[in-house]
Amino acid sequence: MVRFDRTFALLFTVMLAIAAGNTALQSVLPALGRSLGVADSAVAAAFSVSALLWVIAAPFWANRSDRTGRRLMVLVGMTGFSVSLFLCGIFLVAGINGWIAPSVAFLLFIGGRLIYGTFGAAAPPAVQALVAGRTSREERTRALSLLASAFGLGTILGPAFAPYLVLGHAGRIEIGLAGPAFVFCAFGVLVTLAAWRYLPRDGAVAHATGAAASYPSIGGQSSGASVTAATAERGEAVGYFDRRIRTWIVIGLAMGHAQAMTGQAIGFLVIDRLALAPADALQPTGLVLIMGAGSALLAQWGIIPLLDLRPRQLVLWGVTLAAAGSVMTGLATSLYGIATGFALASLGFGFIRPGFTAGASLAVGAAAQGSVAGKITAINGAAFVLGPSIGVLLYEYWRPLPYLVAASVLVLLLGYAAARLSRGDRAAPASPAR
Repeated sequence: MVRFDRTFALLFTVMLAIAAGNTALQSVLPALGRSLGVADSAVAAAFSVSALLWVIAAPFWANRSDRTGRRLMVLVGMTGFSVSLFLCGIFLVAGINGWIAPSVAFLLFIGGRLIYGTFGAAAPPAVQALVAGRTSREERTRALSLLASAFGLGTILGPAFAPYLVLGHAGRIEIGLAGPAFVFCAFGVLVTLAAWRYLPRDGAVAHATGAAASYPSIGGQSSGASVTAATAERGEAVGYFDRRIRTWIVIGLAMGHAQAMTGQAIGFLVIDRLALAPADALQPTGLVLIMGAGSALLAQWGIIPLLDLRPRQLVLWGVTLAAAGSVMTGLATSLYGIATGFALASLGFGFIRPGFTAGASLAVGAAAQGSVAGKITAINGAAFVLGPSIGVLLYEYWRPLPYLVAASVLVLLLGYAAARLSRGDRAAPASPAR
C-alpha cells in the first residue's frame, strides 16, 4: 500500500499547486488583457514563452535533482512559482491602476512568467524522486500515478476557483483581476514553508530518480509519461525519427497543437460570442474550462478502462470526436453551445493522449521505455510553445478560424492514422497515468 502520510500529502499538494496556479492565471488572462487593451496575441505570447522555457529547463532540473538533492529542488521550484505569481500580480495591478502603460505592464508580466517557466519545472522531478525513494517497486507506479493525477486535478481546480478570487480594492488600489495571482502566490508561499519544514533530508532517497514533467496548461492533462520515465530502467536510446515511434510522434504533435490552439482561444471566444464585459466573463469561461477538463479526465479515468480500447481505436475515435467538437465550438453562439462543443473536443483529446502514449510505449521493448517516455513528455510540452500563439493569431483574423483549422488538421490526421497504424494493436493503456 502507498503510505498516505504527511510527506506524501505535501508532495501531492506541491504538484497540485503548480498546475492549479498556472491554469488559474491562464483562465483569467484573456479578460485581463481585454480590460487593459492589450492585443490578444500578447496574452498568448506570455504563456508560449513560459512553456518554451519549461520545455528547455525541465530536463536540466531533472538531472540536477539527481546530483544536488530533491528537497532543494522542490524549494527552488516552489519559490520560483511563488515569486513569479507575486511579480505578475504586482505588474498587473500597476497596469490596472494606470501607474504604467498597459503595454509596459504586460512586458513586465511576461518577465514574471519567465521565472515560472525557468524555475517552476524544478519541483515535479524532485517530487517524483522523493516519492520513488519512499516506496517499493511494487507500489511505486501507483504512487507516481497519484502524483500525475494532481496535475489533472489542478487543471480543473485552477479555472474553477479563479472567478471567486477576483479581489476588490485595498484602500485606493484596485486589485481586481490580478487577485488570483496573489491568492495562489500566498498558497505557494505556505506550501514552500511547509516543504522547508517537513520534507525529509536528501540522504535517505539518493538512489531514487525523477523525470521531467510536461508543462501544466489548460487542456494539457498529463499523459503520465513522466511516470514511466521515472520508473523505467536506463537503457536503449530512441530518437524522434525512429521508425517504430515516428507515426506516434506525428500524432502527438498534430493533436497537441490542435488542442493548444483551441484551448488558448476559448476565453476570448466566450467574451466575444456572448458580448460580455471582461469582468463578467470569468464564470462562463471557468465553466467551459471545467467542462473540458472534466470530459478529458472522464475519458482517461472512466471510459477507456471500461471499454478497454486499443491505441489505434483510441486515436481514431478521439480524432473524430475532437474534430467534431472543434467545429461545434467555433460555430457556437451560446454558452451552452460553446461548453458542449469544447467538452466534446476535450473528450476526443482525452482519448488521443493515452492512445498516443500507449502506442509509442508498445512500439518498443523494455529497454527503450524510459527514452520513449521522455520523448512523449517533450512532445506534450512542445505543443504548448507555439500552439497557443498560433491559435490566437488565427482568432484575431477570424473568430472561428482556430477551431476550423484545428478540425482540418484532425481530419487529415484521421486519414494519416488510419493508413499508418496497424490493426494488430494488442493492448490498451493500462491506466491514464502511463
